[in-house]
Amino acid sequence: MRLLLTVILVASSLLAVGPATADDERERAARGPGSVKLEGRGYGHGRGMSQYGAQGAASQHGKKWRGIVGFYYPGTEIGDVGGKIKILITADTTDDVVVRDRSRLRLKARGMDPVPLDRRGARQWRLSPTSSGATLAVLTDRWRTVRQVGHNAQFSAGGRPVALVTPSGDARYRGALRSAGRDTINVVALEHYLRGVVPREVPALWHPQAVRAQSVAARTYAAFERRAHTGRYDLCDTTDCQVYGGVADEHPASDDAIEATSGKVVTKGGAPIFSQFSSSNGGWTVKGDFPYLHAQRDPWDRWSGNPNRSWTHRLTDNQIENAFPGIGDFQRLRVRRRDGNGAWNGRVLSIRAVGSAGSVVRSGDDFRVIFGLKSTWFRIV
Repeated sequence: MRLLLTVILVASSLLAVGPATADDERERAARGPGSVKLEGRGYGHGRGMSQYGAQGAASQHGKKWRGIVGFYYPGTEIGDVGGKIKILITADTTDDVVVRDRSRLRLKARGMDPVPLDRRGARQWRLSPTSSGATLAVLTDRWRTVRQVGHNAQFSAGGRPVALVTPSGDARYRGALRSAGRDTINVVALEHYLRGVVPREVPALWHPQAVRAQSVAARTYAAFERRAHTGRYDLCDTTDCQVYGGVADEHPASDDAIEATSGKVVTKGGAPIFSQFSSSNGGWTVKGDFPYLHAQRDPWDRWSGNPNRSWTHRLTDNQIENAFPGIGDFQRLRVRRRDGNGAWNGRVLSIRAVGSAGSVVRSGDDFRVIFGLKSTWFRIV
């Protein structure tokens, strides 16, 4: 009797478990994968100079800065530029331009000679925009209006840094700090501007020839943008242009690289080129909008010291479904087109996300931005 009962219980359990397990498997298949793993190369858009490639060229192959920029911008020459550049300071989100008092501080505006600002007890000075120019005020024990001035009013200190007061704290800049409508503009010599740019783009203690190559590329980019713009400013201070931090970011090693290449830019037809650059191209450059930005294999980028030569990234089904809610339950990703250059047939130009309710197609660039990928050169593992 006990044996018969045992057999009945075992048989019952098999009957109960069998169909449930099959249903679970079908349900999991309908839901699609819980995540997708991507394997990729490079970091950034890949056009023009690879910064890690420049470091590899200099440190591993003994290349000089002229050879480095000549490789990444083929068919170009080296020329000279100078002068000043106008930079939008995005950290100052106020309408006014407020600076700390200091020795040799002076004010200049359109139609007036420079005026020394040497009031006893002054702590700060302020330019507030008006329809006819700006109002100058000084802070001692309280704010007091000093005078009305014309357009393009600006503070400077005879080439010494001036401390700009912003909502996020003080920041020091060389050159002049101008009130231009509601914008704060740093009008600064191109060479002094680079001192606050180059060490933000690459480590200042990299190989000197790589830092020199970056100095030339950054100077060229700034000169190109200055030539292309006629508004209040030539460039901003963020990654939308070139990252610029003023005096706080200067470093003796990058200062030396800037001085060693003083005034040198990459030119085509006598004019500065659009010298794009990115962290790493993964071993192959990407075609740009100009003849000197073409796709070619990069022998220097994929060296062992480049942390971006290879990467992985995992996307969950929730991330994909949240980004593309119309597809329903995520099923798969399918690459539709690549650029044909390098491993896996190159960078993704177009990709489709497929779900139970539909699918969407996005460009490789859009897909990269949506999911924070390092580059568009990836494959689905």
